[in-house]
Amino acid sequence: MVRALFPGTFDPIHFGHIDIASRASRMFDEVVMAVYDKPLKSLMFSPEERMELVKQALDGNPKIKVTGYSGLTVEFARQIDAQVIVRGLRVFSDFELEFRMGLANQRLASDIETVAFITAEEHTFLSSSTVKEIASLGGDVSSMVPAHVDEALKKKVMNLGDGHAVPNALRD
Repeated sequence: MVRALFPGTFDPIHFGHIDIASRASRMFDEVVMAVYDKPLKSLMFSPEERMELVKQALDGNPKIKVTGYSGLTVEFARQIDAQVIVRGLRVFSDFELEFRMGLANQRLASDIETVAFITAEEHTFLSSSTVKEIASLGGDVSSMVPAHVDEALKKKVMNLGDGHAVPNALRD
């Protein structure tokens, strides 16, 4: 059995993530969507909220499991006996970051391969940051995320109020 690990913050999960996970599940016996708990970036949703959103988004696929993790990704991959780490590539700048991360992971765990999926064309613009920014500004993200994520974003934005910091890119 080949188990693949698809790690990320998934804050929130969007159709690009779902596409990569679904395609990976056709190639591997099991895909573990691992929600990282403490990244070096600000998050909108708690680890528990993110895991629940991911579970609901991928509920119909029996080959995909969802869990949380912390620490080094390659160490978690070893803990769950994953042979592959799945990553997604949207744009050229993703390649450089993923390439360096893949080389570092290979140095740390040469027995674990990294496989990169090129995102579907319709998802190349999607990032969790973009989704959060649009939602924070009252924009419609229903074409970018499943309905339950859209609803969770609306509730979160309403609870955060106007004091929530929103990046400037889409406000300008």
